[in-house]
Amino acid sequence: MAFDLDSLSEATSGAIGALVSTTVLYPLDTCKTKYQAEVRSHNQLKYRNISDVFWEAISNGQVLSLYQGLETKNLQSFIFQFIYFYGYSFVKKLYLKRSGSKSIGTKANLVLAAAAGACTVVVTQPLDTASSRMQTSEFGKSKGLWKTLSEGTWRQAFDGLGISLLLTANPSIQYTVFDQLKQRLLKGQLRMKKGTESSSVALSAFSAFMLGAVSKCVATCLTYPAIRCKVRIQAAESDENGIKEAQPKTQKTVSRAIHEIWKREGPLGFFKGLQAQILKTVLSSALLLMVKEKITKTTWVLLLALQRYLLITRPRLKSA
Repeated sequence: MAFDLDSLSEATSGAIGALVSTTVLYPLDTCKTKYQAEVRSHNQLKYRNISDVFWEAISNGQVLSLYQGLETKNLQSFIFQFIYFYGYSFVKKLYLKRSGSKSIGTKANLVLAAAAGACTVVVTQPLDTASSRMQTSEFGKSKGLWKTLSEGTWRQAFDGLGISLLLTANPSIQYTVFDQLKQRLLKGQLRMKKGTESSSVALSAFSAFMLGAVSKCVATCLTYPAIRCKVRIQAAESDENGIKEAQPKTQKTVSRAIHEIWKREGPLGFFKGLQAQILKTVLSSALLLMVKEKITKTTWVLLLALQRYLLITRPRLKSA
């Protein structure tokens, strides 16, 4: 079975970038998620800002618990980014080939990115749900992936799927903004370096980082209310407003999450933790895209060498 080498290198480099960014920024992600999951109850809040989560872990001697669920999150990030980048790159190349265009427009880019994101979300949703539950569990009481998923039904493993599908607009907006800014920046560099082939011009690490930060910031601000609702839906049951697991569980729905936030915190509640979300996602996305841009060519060369090696050894194995 033949794979598209360019799409495969895009997917591999994107997945590696996701592993790096997820691991480096995971303690910040845990603090952010626990802060977002809390809703004011009787005018009382356990966490008044994101730093309170961090200091709680330190004061309780549970610093390592800031990494609870890291393996699951890394697995989810790797699979998500690999499938997303492969599908997005492959479909984009197919679109350009059939349309005969040299570049892809903003509208078409959004549609293709959303389609790739939707397919990926369905595959990785149980891992996303499990990682959120593990992050929002009490420090030191997080359970493993299989135990977390097996505690509920498979339907509960897909909690928040509808809103996750809606949030495919986030990476769609992000990568569309990134691609458009990247094309304009590279065109500007080409005009400054006349006679240089377009294939030899690449973004610097700093440029890729800055473009990744700007594009993610735009996407996050536009989709944040949905992000807050999703965290509430996927939060660990025992951490929800001090409710203990012994109490009957209520069904988690988008409408219930919206009603709960609106009733207890008002319209501004939908933007609670926005600064923390921007800080984490902007740094994560910028780091991911920076790593991806810098290793894509190396990945392509390694995959090409592997492909040639397999083509050479395959006839030998058949004849042996």
